[in-house]
Amino acid sequence: MRIERDLLGAREVPAEAYYGIHSLRALENFPITGRPIHRELVKALIMVKKAAALANMEVCGLDREKGRAIVKACDQILAGRLLDQFVVDAIQGGAGTSSNMNANEVIANAAIELLGGKKGDYSIVHPINEVNMSQSTNDVYPTALRIAAIKMLVPLSETLACLQEALQEKENEFAAVLKIGRTQLQDAVPVTLGQEFGAYAQAVARDRWRLYKAEERLRQVNIGGTAVGTGLNASRRYIFLMTEKLREVTGLGLARAEYMMDITQNADVFVEISGLLKSSAVNLTKIANDLRLLSSGPRAGLGEISLPPMQAGSSIMPGKVNPIIPEVVNQVAFQVMSNDLAITLAAQAGQLELNAMLPLIAHNLLESIEILNNAVRVLVERCIKGITVNADRCRSLLEESFCLLPALTGHIGYENAEAVAQKAVAERKNVREAIKEMGLLDDELLDKITDPFEMTKPGIPGKEDKK
Repeated sequence: MRIERDLLGAREVPAEAYYGIHSLRALENFPITGRPIHRELVKALIMVKKAAALANMEVCGLDREKGRAIVKACDQILAGRLLDQFVVDAIQGGAGTSSNMNANEVIANAAIELLGGKKGDYSIVHPINEVNMSQSTNDVYPTALRIAAIKMLVPLSETLACLQEALQEKENEFAAVLKIGRTQLQDAVPVTLGQEFGAYAQAVARDRWRLYKAEERLRQVNIGGTAVGTGLNASRRYIFLMTEKLREVTGLGLARAEYMMDITQNADVFVEISGLLKSSAVNLTKIANDLRLLSSGPRAGLGEISLPPMQAGSSIMPGKVNPIIPEVVNQVAFQVMSNDLAITLAAQAGQLELNAMLPLIAHNLLESIEILNNAVRVLVERCIKGITVNADRCRSLLEESFCLLPALTGHIGYENAEAVAQKAVAERKNVREAIKEMGLLDDELLDKITDPFEMTKPGIPGKEDKK
């Protein structure tokens, strides 16, 4: 063990630990989720610290030997070393101070070792005086969260593009498959299975574009604003240079916020991003629900499509295969919607110059992005690509339905069409048989009107549009 001291006194810290007394106290104070902060947030914090060291060496008098050790320690962590030393719980009091101090201590102790010292000897590299130089949790943590969110949103947008492409491939594959369309779960008019998948693709395309564009709102950062956005204890040269260094370290087009106090205290951009994630989750839920419904059965349900079998579905019903991929997508979507509420409540709970609930926002936002990305990937690879159509079933349901009736109303009137329906029900006939017996249309015109493919297009079947 080694002894470290802080405002509250001295504590024993495990000798092998790279974290220090601040992280130790946070471990004790926040046994909440059992989960540390998201790995992408850890990496983003380290990027901020690296950029700060580079800027501080250049304009703020940080000793170059110490600064280079800090930079090298950051590079080691970004390469995957010491990630297990970021131990503070994701949900914590203090507006992220514990996460910031966890990063400061791990970097400091790694740098100390690089300089030949022993962990805990902060006379060599100090976590606050040098690693945290010119910074505050209140500009580091929000900046890191924005960086992490951007880096996670880009892959999500790409995964949604893959889903859109997979749905469009099914749209083309099923373009000639006629089936009954349904409104309010009741028979409506003919559609093609391809048209249904095309509608899904359009919804996903909107989600993808919205999330891609949302990145722009995350690029404004308040780094250099320190405690409340006024820049206290940070030189003007550092503030401008820090943003430049951070762009170099992250590879992102970040920009210094014109009004850093706004970024420090207001979390509405995270609510916006979460809302877009929720919108995507809503569309994914609709698609997953439809896939489950269309594949229901396989013999006692709709059974119009078959999902690829992924695993046995029951310990008591032999041969049963469940739609497990749409089901897991549903559950992820519900979690994202729930996270959105937590983010909304946390964002409005900010007071005056700071929002102390930012850790809850970070935890839920990054989780939503991650699990949504994973769910979409699974949906594409283990469901959408393997969907097949049961064409005979689609044809049978189409022929047995009353879907031809709407096309008749433009020729025989609504009342006569109702009479056809009543006759078909009473005498257990299909629509074509009933209308032939009633003598309302000659066979040639009836064939033209009731061509299901014509009914999937705009206009009145059997009538030319007036020019």
